[in-house]
Amino acid sequence: MWSQLDANMHLRHSAYADFAAQARLELLEKLGCGMKEFAKHKIGPVLFREELIYLKEVGPGDTIRITCELSKLSQDHSRWSFVQHMHKGDGTKVATINVDGAWIDTEKRKLAALPPELLKVFQSIPKIEG
Repeated sequence: MWSQLDANMHLRHSAYADFAAQARLELLEKLGCGMKEFAKHKIGPVLFREELIYLKEVGPGDTIRITCELSKLSQDHSRWSFVQHMHKGDGTKVATINVDGAWIDTEKRKLAALPPELLKVFQSIPKIEG
C-alpha cells in the first residue's frame, strides 16, 4: 500500500476510487460475471458519475474492506448504480463511494443491456436496503 500514500502519509484521494473499482470487479468476477464473460459477450461497464465522500483517513498499515451494493437498476437493465462503503479493519467507516454506470456494447460503442445469462448473475448482487 506504500505506493498509494500521499505526502500526508495517508491514502491518496484517487486510491479510494481505484480500490472501489477493484472491489466492484472482484464482486462481479466472484459471481461469474467477470472480464472473460464481458469479452465473450462484447460488453463492458462504463461510469457516468463517481462520487467519493471521505470520512476518515487511512494510514500506512491499515487494512480496508469494501462493501458493494446495487442501489439502482434501470427497467431495461442497461444502467445501474452502486453504493460502496470502505471500512478499516477495526470497522471504522472511512469513505462512501457512489457510482452510476451502464453497459456498453464494445463493438457498436452504444449502451446495451446485459445478455440474459449475465443479467441473472448481476441481479444476484446484494441490494441496498431502504
